[in-house]
Amino acid sequence: MNGWTALILAGQRPGIDALAAHFGEEWKALVPIAGEAMLTRVVRTLHLVPEISRIIVLGQNPDVLAGAVAAGGGATIIASQSGISASISKVAGTDTAPWPVLVTTADHPLLTSAMVSAFIAGAEQADLAVAMVEKKPMLAQFPHSKRTWLKFNDGHWSGANLFALTGNRVRPALALWAAAEQDRKKAWKLFLHFGPWLAIRALTRTIGLADALAQAGRNLGMVARLVPMTDPVAAIDVDKPVDHAQATEILASRQA
Repeated sequence: MNGWTALILAGQRPGIDALAAHFGEEWKALVPIAGEAMLTRVVRTLHLVPEISRIIVLGQNPDVLAGAVAAGGGATIIASQSGISASISKVAGTDTAPWPVLVTTADHPLLTSAMVSAFIAGAEQADLAVAMVEKKPMLAQFPHSKRTWLKFNDGHWSGANLFALTGNRVRPALALWAAAEQDRKKAWKLFLHFGPWLAIRALTRTIGLADALAQAGRNLGMVARLVPMTDPVAAIDVDKPVDHAQATEILASRQA
């Protein structure tokens, strides 16, 4: 598949964002790291991905994001909806954001074009693909890294904030995403939305995450796939000051 649309989620939940406040910003996407807004870095990275032909930024206030987006090479900025799923559903598959669609987040300043291309390759022939990093390679490279781990019998997994949506068959999954968003970090609650049997198997760790996603996809009439990322940095987003410090160190090591 060619000509991917990249959607960058650059909104934030109601109230004061703790990371933004820590750095004297109102908007998390504009928190600086190594001298540039996180959003700027993500936009620039996506411009380097040959499979991507258009970039769209979704945020509550397009005007405040314009400068950071322009600094990264430019993108279309669209006002987001009341939630993540609603924001994606509004534009995905339209003339503005035709399929296939790649979704990532503005708080992913360590994202590289190689990571994105590898994920896109892994998402081939899937309706929905989700990028994850397994715990062993993460701790081998970053032994003190603290992540939220989803525990299955094929490993412990942390999200990499990369999703592939390749056609209209993902729309039921987007609707379910809206209902399950608050459970996204608790595997058994998340899979309860796909039926009690799958939730029980997730809770008892009698199924691997790859098989669980595939079964969840079949329940929704589509092909869903786990894409394990070989570079553990793919799972390091910036939610807290400690994440910011780690990301700053990694960026410095890349420059060195």
